[in-house]
Amino acid sequence: MGIKILTEHINVLGIEKLEVYRKHGGYRSVEKALKTMTPEEVVEEVKTAGLRGRGGAGFPAGMKWSFLAKPEGVPRYLVCNADESEPGTFKDRYFMERTPHSLIEGMITSSYALGANTSYIYIRGELMFILRILEKAIAEAYAAGLLGKNILGSGYDLDLHVHPGGGAYICGEETALLESLEGKRGNPRNKPPFPAVKGLFASPTVVNNVETISSVPWIVNNTGAEYAKIGVGRSTGTKMISASGNINNPGVYEIELGVPVEEFIYSDEYCGGIWKGRELKAVVPGGSSVPILPKELILKTAAGEHRLMSYESLSEGGFVTGSMMGSGAFIVFDEEQCIVRNTWNYARFYHHESCGQCSPCREGTGWMEKVLHRIEHGHGHQQDIDLLVSVAKQIEGNTICPLGDAAAWPVAAAIRHFRDEFEWHIRYPKEATAQGAVYRGQLTTVEV
Repeated sequence: MGIKILTEHINVLGIEKLEVYRKHGGYRSVEKALKTMTPEEVVEEVKTAGLRGRGGAGFPAGMKWSFLAKPEGVPRYLVCNADESEPGTFKDRYFMERTPHSLIEGMITSSYALGANTSYIYIRGELMFILRILEKAIAEAYAAGLLGKNILGSGYDLDLHVHPGGGAYICGEETALLESLEGKRGNPRNKPPFPAVKGLFASPTVVNNVETISSVPWIVNNTGAEYAKIGVGRSTGTKMISASGNINNPGVYEIELGVPVEEFIYSDEYCGGIWKGRELKAVVPGGSSVPILPKELILKTAAGEHRLMSYESLSEGGFVTGSMMGSGAFIVFDEEQCIVRNTWNYARFYHHESCGQCSPCREGTGWMEKVLHRIEHGHGHQQDIDLLVSVAKQIEGNTICPLGDAAAWPVAAAIRHFRDEFEWHIRYPKEATAQGAVYRGQLTTVEV
């Protein structure tokens, strides 16, 4: 199953405790960075590693760090985005629950690199039990002199806090997260100014995902050059994948980037094939916000090359024939699943989670949910399909934050690749709404 950077010791009994974690090499990166490296050298290692943000956007982390403004006398902050709310994504929750000190070590090393003396972990409000796990681990780190004043005698000070969110998906967007962390309603901010210039409390701030920050200790311990050798092309290192849906082995997997999608789905090392021996129908490779791909386009690109689990390969072909790595939520659909119902379900989520600040998103997500509802429930009209495409286009790119795009892309992609299934629901509503009805690829055929 390849090299493990984040999950090598995740199943070790008692790894959530400081004593056990340190016996397995924990906090070596803190000692190395604080005693033998300058903050600038740590940043350079992360840039050399080619580590990309693992929360969804995939922006190079080292480059993002280098944008951080450093005005005299102004504090800087590192904020960990642990508000894991993307449907289908559960890797960060699993990671924090099992090995909280891995994240804390990453926060200390990364905060040192950024010159931050106060840092925050903003965790999804529904995960209060994990917040308690993190707080306990943080208390252990303080007691051991790994947090607080003069860490390990280095002269570097850091205070680390955990803050629960209010249960809003929108707070996964970094500026909405900062608003929420400041005690305000979690509405996204207009940019510029960007957080690197004016973020938390109007001070320079870096916001990174749990997986991104937790990868930094390995990079510091083993060098960025070694990290860059793992993976394929510009997709360096490993990636944690939340695999779910109609597969035999759902769960969290840490893969070397570049594993063929077909191997990931069918290998016993990973997903173990399709549930009950059924046929693969489609995959959402990166969370509910990325375009769905049918079997023929998820296993191979439009050019006939094997599709790989990498940022570049999954996006090959753009949104016409490709998708995105996204948050790494790999959702598999077998031949028994209804694409229309799935698309409607996603639309319900995005309508509910829109903050309402931008009218295209506030109104458009509601329209898409209503139109998809009537198609799914046998009341659709032929013109509804083009109406959905039109609404999606008017939302995309016209909102302050990417939630509008996240709502529009799944609808547009579902129609692009499965238009005939939408037409079947409209032309044959009685058959389509029958209990257990399954579309088999012909507009006049139904099996119940």
